[in-house]
Order: sequence, then structure tokens, then C-alpha cells
Amino acid sequence: MKLGLIAGNGRFPFLVLDAARAQGYQVTVVAVKEEAFPGLADAAAREPRAQLHWVSLGQLGTCIKVLKAAGVSRAVMAGQVKHVKIFSGILPDLTLLSVLRRLKAKNTDAVIAAVADVLADHGITLIDSTELLQPLLARPGALTARALTPEEHADLAFGYRMADAIAALDVGQSVAVKDGAVVAVEAMEGTDEMLRRAGQLAGPGVRLVKVAKPNQDMRFDVPVIGVLTIAVLRDIGATALSVDAGKTLLVDGQAVIDAANAAGIAIVGREISG
Repeated sequence: MKLGLIAGNGRFPFLVLDAARAQGYQVTVVAVKEEAFPGLADAAAREPRAQLHWVSLGQLGTCIKVLKAAGVSRAVMAGQVKHVKIFSGILPDLTLLSVLRRLKAKNTDAVIAAVADVLADHGITLIDSTELLQPLLARPGALTARALTPEEHADLAFGYRMADAIAALDVGQSVAVKDGAVVAVEAMEGTDEMLRRAGQLAGPGVRLVKVAKPNQDMRFDVPVIGVLTIAVLRDIGATALSVDAGKTLLVDGQAVIDAANAAGIAIVGREISG
């Protein structure tokens, strides 16, 4: 079995690579030079059947050529490519340029969905990014030892309405709230930077609500948290975090819950339909 892995930054690509190898896949990794961690080369080298190719951001045609040459018909996207880089001087090849010219909006969903369509045109199906990592998806209910306080529960309930609204607009997927007020809204800067801003604005006691988009396309832009997320929450004095069960990936597994317990941060998985 052959699988293509299109890798951005973070630990997500490492997890997919390990899971794919464990399930018997021969993996061809296309790593984005400007985003993927250098250690991905060492991880790929541990598997004789794995091939690693570094491709510059914007070189969609090269990515397709690499995957097709490897005989790949199924691929997975894992890891972030910062949306802001669309505006920071990437050099699109003719394949990507043709995609961007057709777009009416350059939001995350529009860009990546268009890329997925081009891959499909070349016989490469993009599968769900979590297909190989089901055990790492957040489960519903309380995930930590400490339950929510009534005040935290009220703030999260308030935050759901705001986070669901911005996610539906594909602006971001997280909001920071405190005492029934929105402190900060995530946009291109990402969750961690938004949280640091919230800490500066409101001080300790912030709660984070991170949601999936309505009808979340699990092939890309899936909500992710890890121990680094918990570290930022701890540093700003945040007390609670809500994620969408079955739609949010805990990239560090149980270590995320252990870190939250150590910091006294309550985590809950919101049960959603669909």
C-alpha cells in the first residue's frame, strides 16, 4: 500500500508517518521547506521504504509530480501551513497560480479545497487527515481530573456561540472569553498568539473555546491541541479549555491531559452532531 504525506509544521506529520508505517504503508513524504520540521528527515530515514522530498511552498506542480512518480493514489495533509504566508511573498508555480486565479476568496477552506480538487484531477485522493489517528481524537465529556466550575461552564457556553460564528465564516476556530465577554478572536495569527494577546488584555482567568467548522472537512485544517497549547494556557493563567469531541486532535495524546492536570486546567470535549 502506498500513501503520500504532504507535511507542514508541528508534530502532526510525525504522528501520521509513524501510524502509516505501523499499518504497512509505503510512505512518500512531500515536506514544505518553509514549514516542516527538519527532524522529519530523520523520522523518514528510520523506514527504508519511506521517501522524503523537500518542496518549496507554492510548488504544487512539483508536489504532484513527486506523488505521481511514486505511484501514489491516496494522500494525507498533516501539519500547518500558516495562512498568512499567502500574503508574504510565496512564489506559486503555474499549477498553484492557476488555482489562486480561480478563487473568489483566499480563506483556508477555499485554498485547500481547490488544491484537493487539483490533486483529484491528477488521480490523487486526499483522505481525512485523522484517518490513521483515531485514538488521538478528543472524546466527549470531562477529559481532566478537575471538573468545570459553574463560572467556567457559563463562559464556555457563551464562547460556543462566538466561536461557532467565526468558524462558520472561516475566520478562525478559537475565541478567548472571560466573565461573559469576548477577550480575543483568532484569525491568521493562530491560537497561541491569540491566547498571549488575551492574557495581556484580560489577565488570569481566561477560558479558551476551540471548535471545528460547521461540516468540518476532516481532510484539512482540523483543530489541533498539544502540550504547547497547555503551556501557553498555563503561562497566561487560563483556567479552562473546550474542544469539539471527535473533531479535535490531541497530538501529544495523554500527555496533553497530564499537562492540564498538573496546571489545574480543566478540559472538556463538547459533543457535537455530524
